[in-house]
Amino acid sequence: MTHSDQPRPLRSRASGPLTGKVRVPGDKSISHRALILGALAVGETRISGLLEGEDVLNTAKSMQALGARVERTGDFAWKVTGVGVGGFAQPKAALDFGNSGTGCRLVMGAVAGCPISAVFDGDASLRSRPMRRILDPLEKMGAKVIAGGEGGRLPLTLQGARDPLPITYKTPVASAQIKSAVLLAGLAAPGITTVIETEASRDHTELMLKHFGADITSVQEGQHGRRVTLVGQPELHGANVVVPADPSSAAFPIVAALIVEGSDVVLSDVMTNPLRTGLFTTLREMGAFIEESEVRGDAGEPMARLRVRASKLRGVVVPPERAPSMIDEYLVLAVAASFAEGATIMRGLQELRVKESDRLEATAAMLRVNGVKVEISGDDLIVEGRGHVPGGGTVATHMDHRIAMSALVMGCASDQPVTVDDTAFIATSFPDFIPMMRSLGAEFS
Repeated sequence: MTHSDQPRPLRSRASGPLTGKVRVPGDKSISHRALILGALAVGETRISGLLEGEDVLNTAKSMQALGARVERTGDFAWKVTGVGVGGFAQPKAALDFGNSGTGCRLVMGAVAGCPISAVFDGDASLRSRPMRRILDPLEKMGAKVIAGGEGGRLPLTLQGARDPLPITYKTPVASAQIKSAVLLAGLAAPGITTVIETEASRDHTELMLKHFGADITSVQEGQHGRRVTLVGQPELHGANVVVPADPSSAAFPIVAALIVEGSDVVLSDVMTNPLRTGLFTTLREMGAFIEESEVRGDAGEPMARLRVRASKLRGVVVPPERAPSMIDEYLVLAVAASFAEGATIMRGLQELRVKESDRLEATAAMLRVNGVKVEISGDDLIVEGRGHVPGGGTVATHMDHRIAMSALVMGCASDQPVTVDDTAFIATSFPDFIPMMRSLGAEFS
């Protein structure tokens, strides 16, 4: 990790209108996958718009440690020379993923299909997070956990399968990380690997596997699910990848523009994959002005220019089946709901309990300390919006970048300033968040 061990508190206070045009960082999910698939391909992969946050850079380092050549060729521009499916080399040291659950879990899948062993480790936050539901299907495919913490926690040593087995696996929850780990391990297995989801999760891995030349299909399964089928042992070929702007990062300036009176902000090249835009759908239902134009695509991923204007918001009910398409955005949605008129009920948020922190409890605490009435009922979050937020609180971030950014957004329009106890972890996903928000007119000090 490159952040300081010293906390970096910051205060956010009400500002004038936010205005300007920005491009938020490249999408983290796409950045991780482009590096990993580039490393598993034969030949050269060129990536533009890569997110250069700590999480993604740790994935780049792990690909180097596993034998791929990974070079930075310019600002947000990278070149990967791959080793081919099943071609990872034994790493000489532990693979350190810092704060990144996505990088760690996806690379576990990729390593599981190779006849090597690797030690997986991370920071205190990542060490506390469960890995067992990733490891369960990987063990069915022939991988073995040689050593690890209780419940499959890091640090752990994973022995990849010498002869990986294709499986048919039904995921216990809608999780792109579980699905992706199984598919990445399935690349090295002969025959067909199938993943069945009752609720469709993000499909970035499927789209990018196809872009790199894999034989993969995805069809509807039931009312909301998908059945994904991968033919094993393909020869993936190097490809060019343009990383779109991250909709999860875009969520913060979008909500800030909606709640600060008079704001008018334009964001370029934001990914609009329908499995990632649940927040935009929900905000529009609340009355938000979010206008799309200049729609285009790359590697199967659509993107568009978004114009956002300050809007009067109203409370809504967010259905549980929308959760997979906005699981990282509920924290900042809760901020928007605090400024809305009436109650917003967000249903089915159990997945928030196993993120960088227990985000369900942390979100409620962030709102309460700033005078917002909020309730957790089972796995539902109920926010009582009153059109304004008193503010004045100090938010405990629990080493969670999204809590820190959400709290700073709240302070942009609250009656009294909002303080966060530590902004250091923002660098894991959005290194330029603070200067970018200041460029739009946010008052951070």
